[in-house]
Amino acid sequence: MKCLWRWGLSGLLLVQAYGGQAQSSFCGSDNKVINAGEQVNFTVYYNLSAVWVAAGQASFTTKLETLEGQPVFHIIGAGKTYKSYDWIYKVDDRYESFIDTNTMLPRRFQRTVNENGRSKVESVKFAHDQKLAFSNNKQYTVSECIQDVLSAIYYARNINYDQYKPGEKIPFDMFIDGEVHHLYIRYMGRETISTKYGTFKTIKIRPLLVEGTIFRGGEKMDIYVTDDQNLVPVRINSPILVGSIKVDMMGFSGLKHPMGALIKRK
Repeated sequence: MKCLWRWGLSGLLLVQAYGGQAQSSFCGSDNKVINAGEQVNFTVYYNLSAVWVAAGQASFTTKLETLEGQPVFHIIGAGKTYKSYDWIYKVDDRYESFIDTNTMLPRRFQRTVNENGRSKVESVKFAHDQKLAFSNNKQYTVSECIQDVLSAIYYARNINYDQYKPGEKIPFDMFIDGEVHHLYIRYMGRETISTKYGTFKTIKIRPLLVEGTIFRGGEKMDIYVTDDQNLVPVRINSPILVGSIKVDMMGFSGLKHPMGALIKRK
């Protein structure tokens, strides 16, 4: 399934071209958020008939490594359904991105996806100076500051949302499955919300979704990130083709900054 934000079961991603209101791009950002040693854990809940059931878990970890003599953040995103849920839709996904610590652009990306009996393996190497991507023995022309699925999540955490008004779009490009997709995030404003973990001050953003094996198309997914220096996702709501899902942050460690958005812990 092609989409942008892979948080939880088979992923919370988007794919749809943007038009108008292009206020910014994913170029030239400094890292203010990502910290080597960070780990964030999520639980995925599924709702079919007014009852929320824990269906799976996801985790995102960050390591500082060296790739071809250059320092990189090695980001690993993994999502898996619980065995009790596998009979409905089994997922076991692993995504990895190697992000240049200076440019915040991905140098390599790889994923191994197993979703309901279907498998997908992808490996990508980026040559940003040549605007090229090499994937599965093929060469592709890509746009400037191209992102992969996972690097886009961490790049978005470095956005200064104070410079946007509710409703404005933040465009960027992403490469996956041999294609460049022109995408955007819509900034929705600020809200205080309560999750399974606690009560948070948050920034609300809304990506566009393409209809696929799980998700409906359109702007139907809401993502809430902490309204502090970390911008960690703490809640994701989205309808799916059958029912709806909710993803809640349930644990974290190694953040670069103190968790200033937490008002009350449950």
